[in-house]
Amino acid sequence: MGKLIYNLLKIILLLVLPFILLVRGSVFFHEHYELYSWFSLLGGMGITVVVLFVYMTFFYGKLTGKVGKSSVLLRRTFLAFLLVLGYCVYGLIFISGSNTKHEEVRNEYTQLHPILRLGVSTIVFLDKSLIVTDASRVTEDYKKMGLPALKNSLHYQQKDGFVHAVDIRTNGRSEYRNFFIKSYFWLMGFNTLRHVGTGDHLHISLSSHDAPGAI
Repeated sequence: MGKLIYNLLKIILLLVLPFILLVRGSVFFHEHYELYSWFSLLGGMGITVVVLFVYMTFFYGKLTGKVGKSSVLLRRTFLAFLLVLGYCVYGLIFISGSNTKHEEVRNEYTQLHPILRLGVSTIVFLDKSLIVTDASRVTEDYKKMGLPALKNSLHYQQKDGFVHAVDIRTNGRSEYRNFFIKSYFWLMGFNTLRHVGTGDHLHISLSSHDAPGAI
């Protein structure tokens, strides 16, 4: 029984590892090398392509007993790149209306930093009921909500042209789900805050190099 559980956990880890490396790797390049947003994302993609290439080579070797000729290796690399690219393009441009509070939030989705979009779209595959309640804001939005306007907020558009924060609904969801979502974003390297404001929600943000300390 113990061996079965171990093998099952190993399979699950192997399946989710590319997704983890894609998001966490992109955050790492953003945080530690302060690369431009798209270059940080390319860094995460590069790591993921390498891992998929290793997977394909391993299984090919198991089936044939060979690594493959240079032309086969090239096709394998290209296939891995296409898989990662296709996943990223989908996650960067699309979010279902059922995963946003209203149409305005859905329209704001592409204003989010691409790494943040990728983080959200990846967890949506596991939690179909996740709801994004807010993304882009301007100073006047805080006044409308009866809150003091923040001088620095990652909900504002940053100098790189992207919004670095998003709010996720916690009301009406079990604490187990909320803990799981918060833990996921924390493990991926994002900043996570559970606070009330205009209502109980989870505030997720990616640090901005132009506004240190902003949330």
